[in-house]
Amino acid sequence: MAADNDNQELDLREKGRATDGTQIFSDRQLLLQFLAFGDCGDTEELKGALAEAPFASVLYADVNDPYGVGLLTLSEDPGFFVSELRDFLNQPPFKELSLKPEFTMLGRTYSLGYEPDLERTLIHAPREKVLDPELGWSIWYPLRRAKSFETLTHDEQRAVLGEHGKLGFKFGQAGYAKDIRLASHGLDKNDNDFVIGILGNDIYPMSKLIQAMRKTKQTSMHLESLGPFFIGKVIYQSSIT
Repeated sequence: MAADNDNQELDLREKGRATDGTQIFSDRQLLLQFLAFGDCGDTEELKGALAEAPFASVLYADVNDPYGVGLLTLSEDPGFFVSELRDFLNQPPFKELSLKPEFTMLGRTYSLGYEPDLERTLIHAPREKVLDPELGWSIWYPLRRAKSFETLTHDEQRAVLGEHGKLGFKFGQAGYAKDIRLASHGLDKNDNDFVIGILGNDIYPMSKLIQAMRKTKQTSMHLESLGPFFIGKVIYQSSIT
């Protein structure tokens, strides 16, 4: 007789695996939100306001808009974005800026099931990357997978993701770029699946990484859309500590 899966309790915890093979769990996740603004004539006022704010943030100068900036904030509490951050942005100097909603991105950290340190994977590592003063350039973009990916077997999906992941790992090990991968299922108005951040100290190898990823099976065969892309230089960054 088949098991009745309908009566099984849902387990929404993130999962990893300790070095001894034991499965480990975590209820913690970090949310990161990216917002872009235009009509900014004075970034010094923005930097001053962020320096006095009680939350961590990164401010970027938009390389493709001489009056544009990008703001990245992060919190484990989703309520932060509609309370403390909302109140902050509805006051000068951010209140005077014009929002570019096409660049708005919101995503949550997640595990793949084999990570030996979930607290680091879900909370500390993403925070350290975006607040790393050595990583002065960032490329942020959303992506949506093609529905064809979901028809692949589990082993086929692992092979596709593995090819993509090894390429990112190779660039990271060489010191050219680090990546942030966030799930945005149900958190994005355009039904995107993920938010990706490419971080580095030189924009040229970061562009080369994205170019190289175009040749992977995931990008060439199983993505429905990419972008829009925000390319920015860090002009303010909270301290990691």
